[in-house]
Amino acid sequence: MFITDAYAQATAGGLEGAGASIMQFLPIILVVFIMYMLMWRPQQKKMKAHKAMIAAVKRGDRVVAAGGIIGTVSKVIDDGEVQIEVADGVRMRVLRSSINDVLNRSDGAKIQDNAPEKAEKAEKADKKGDAR
Repeated sequence: MFITDAYAQATAGGLEGAGASIMQFLPIILVVFIMYMLMWRPQQKKMKAHKAMIAAVKRGDRVVAAGGIIGTVSKVIDDGEVQIEVADGVRMRVLRSSINDVLNRSDGAKIQDNAPEKAEKAEKADKKGDAR
């Protein structure tokens, strides 16, 4: 008696309904895109760079392992494991995946190339000191 029948109004065209439904999902699509650009993509790049850094670890590199252990790589055992020397005569076997950072790389060729230059600079400094 007090309840009246409600009838749905017919829309003028079917295209307006499709456009409206896309507009409802546009904010969600936009939020997902922004999250991808600001969070997921940089994290993937960081993981890729870390993986490349770990793969390039070689003998003589100074590394930081899990737990903050700092040591020098004394031996590369296999693809998944290295041996680091944390003190004189104290060696530990750690997984490559537990290496957090490489502090400095050992480049034998660069050290040998810079040695004559350092020697010349030291000689010049000694001559200047003798002249005074």
